[in-house]
Amino acid sequence: MLITLTTDFAPKDPFVGIMKGVICGIHPAARVVDLSHGLPPQDVMAAALILKHSAPYFPRASIHVAVVDPGVGSARRPILIASGGNYFVGPDNGVLSLAVGPDPPARIFHLSNPTYHLRPTSATFHGRDIFAPVAAHLALGISPEAFGESLDRFVRIPWPRVAASELGIEGEILYIDGFGNLFTNIREPELIALPKKNLVVCVGELVIRGIARSYSEREPGDYVALINSWGLLEIAMNQGSAQQGCRAKRGDKVKIRVNPQ
Repeated sequence: MLITLTTDFAPKDPFVGIMKGVICGIHPAARVVDLSHGLPPQDVMAAALILKHSAPYFPRASIHVAVVDPGVGSARRPILIASGGNYFVGPDNGVLSLAVGPDPPARIFHLSNPTYHLRPTSATFHGRDIFAPVAAHLALGISPEAFGESLDRFVRIPWPRVAASELGIEGEILYIDGFGNLFTNIREPELIALPKKNLVVCVGELVIRGIARSYSEREPGDYVALINSWGLLEIAMNQGSAQQGCRAKRGDKVKIRVNPQ
C-alpha cells in the first residue's frame, strides 16, 4: 500500500521527516509520497481541498494521512475512515471529509488502541505518535478493526454557501496556491446559466470582465478569471501573483454579476 502525507508543518522543521522515520521503522518497505506540506498553519479547509482533489489520482487502497490539527491533545478523536477502497487517517476535525465525499463511508474507526501508538504518546504530536504508526501498520496488513472501536459518524467540514441574488452570485476565497492564484467556493455548475463573456468578477476593488478558458487569454501581468482544474472559479494573474497584486486573503468575498449590454 502507498501512504501519502499532507501537513501544515513548516519545511524548515523536522516533523515530516520524523513521521517518515516512524513509518519506515515499522514498515521499511513502505512507499511514502509527500502530497503537500507547508500549508497555511491550522487551515483545515486548505488541507481538505488538497486531499479531495488529489486522492482520486492515487492507486486504489492508498492510505492518505492528513495532519492539520489545531485541536491536537484535546477531546477531538483520531480516526481512520475506509471509503471507496481507500483509507484516510487523521484528526476528526473535517480535514478528511471532502475527500470522503457526501455519502456515508464504508467504515469509521476511533484510533483508540494504544497497541498501535508510540509510547509515550505526546499531546502535541499525534502525527508522529498515532497517525504515522497507524498508517504503517495498516500498510503492513493490520485490519482496520484492530485500531479501535467503530464509529457511526465523523466531523464534516461545511462547504461555504454561495449566495444568489438578482444581480448575480457571491462567494469567497477558499484557498491560495503557491502561485498566488485565488481559488473560490464558486463551482462551475453555478455559472453554467450565466453568459461567461458578459460576467464581471469583483474582489475588493479588482474588477475582471469575462471568464477565460486559460491564463494565456490575458496578457502577462493582467488578471484573469477562469474555471480551474478543480472545477472552481479561480482568479489569477498571468505570469504573476493575484494575491500580491490585489492583497486578497482567505475569506474575502468574490462577487459575480452580469454586465448589462
